[in-house]
Amino acid sequence: MNKRILGIDYGDARVGLAISDALGITAQGLETVHFDGNDKILLKRLDELMEEYDIGTIVVGMPYNLNGTASQRVDATNKFIHKLKCKYNKITIDTMDERLTTVEAHRTMNDLNINPRNKKNLVDTISAVYILEMYMNKIK
Repeated sequence: MNKRILGIDYGDARVGLAISDALGITAQGLETVHFDGNDKILLKRLDELMEEYDIGTIVVGMPYNLNGTASQRVDATNKFIHKLKCKYNKITIDTMDERLTTVEAHRTMNDLNINPRNKKNLVDTISAVYILEMYMNKIK
């Protein structure tokens, strides 16, 4: 059985999480973690997921601007990735360009007629699924 891949859409206050199946074929949304910038809350939840799933790779969405330049979020994302590499030094930590994943997530929610009040809690999880799917397609 293969190790799973965890996809992360890292934001200021919320983080979307997605996980691959054991065969590395599909990506499922897990949850959105509300951490209000406190990485300790997020890392504690990631510890729980590491225990629950056999995770071999973490892929974090890298927030580039549409023209490919680094957005203002890249610095914070890189600091978070550094924490991941220090804490989980036995697994692969990788990044994936996340341009337009949030736009696609909103389009998906609109197509599914998701209640607008629920969108805020779903957008990051759906974005994490897209990040993970793009990464899985890249490594095939």
